[in-house]
Amino acid sequence: MKVLVTGGAGFIGTNLIKRLLKDGHEVHSVDNYSTGFKENHQTECEYFNRDLSENYWWSLSSSCYCEFSCDCKIEQVDVIYHLAARARIVPSFKNPFATYKSNALATENVLEWARKYKTPVIYAGTSSVHNDKYANPYTFTKHQGEELITLYNKLFDVPTSICRFYNVYGPHQLTEGDYCCLLGIFERQYNNGEALTITGDGEQRRDFTHVEDIVDGIVKCGEELVLKTDKSDINGKSFELGRGKNYSINEIVEAFGVFRVKYLPPRPGEAKITLNTDTRAETILGWTPKKDIIEYIKDNYL
Repeated sequence: MKVLVTGGAGFIGTNLIKRLLKDGHEVHSVDNYSTGFKENHQTECEYFNRDLSENYWWSLSSSCYCEFSCDCKIEQVDVIYHLAARARIVPSFKNPFATYKSNALATENVLEWARKYKTPVIYAGTSSVHNDKYANPYTFTKHQGEELITLYNKLFDVPTSICRFYNVYGPHQLTEGDYCCLLGIFERQYNNGEALTITGDGEQRRDFTHVEDIVDGIVKCGEELVLKTDKSDINGKSFELGRGKNYSINEIVEAFGVFRVKYLPPRPGEAKITLNTDTRAETILGWTPKKDIIEYIKDNYL
């Protein structure tokens, strides 16, 4: 298949592209490199530096900015994995408009391009939408993305599925900057011999899911949406990609065997608990997560 990955130079996108190339697909990436890196490039993938929130990225009528479209290299693809977004809750408070552009407006543009060819779109959702959607700009705008996905599916017959991610960790995770995941922060602090920082009392629980398990889930979803004859249990549906087991932040710190801990004030907008209890991804997609974060910490850091 010919595949387009948005956010392909980022954490999850890089792992996805590696898997797709290994499976023998032709892969193209669009990324604005706000949190992605050219160091993540895979030699067999073609990368385009474009801001998806700008409507010229897909427009065939734009003579100044149409390199992506008019070179005819990926004018039409078999499936789009839409991962590009401004992730993380805390940075979204600092710049809600930029978060809206990247998470909602960019999704609108991707769907409008997909509508032209009725291209299937797999949308990277977030488990945070199960809590207060108005708790922070990140969750709100990712929910807006889901609503757009549903709109284009119902009104314009664009084949879509939503895969909601739960606290992803693993290779290529960020370890610097505002967009680090928790394990990326702990990795940097542990390697530098610093105290591990915990916000709040550390009793908040998270369903940590390895990026390879996440990738396996969205690939299965994409293949089903494209290749399956009867798409009734895939098209327009959402799937929860979570390990199904959660740990407190204190338990994660204990796994490092580090006794120097620094407690910080709790952060606004965050849920107390994330835990996937939905089994549809297993029953419909045949997806079973295999990796555990405690074992990952032991194998990679200790």
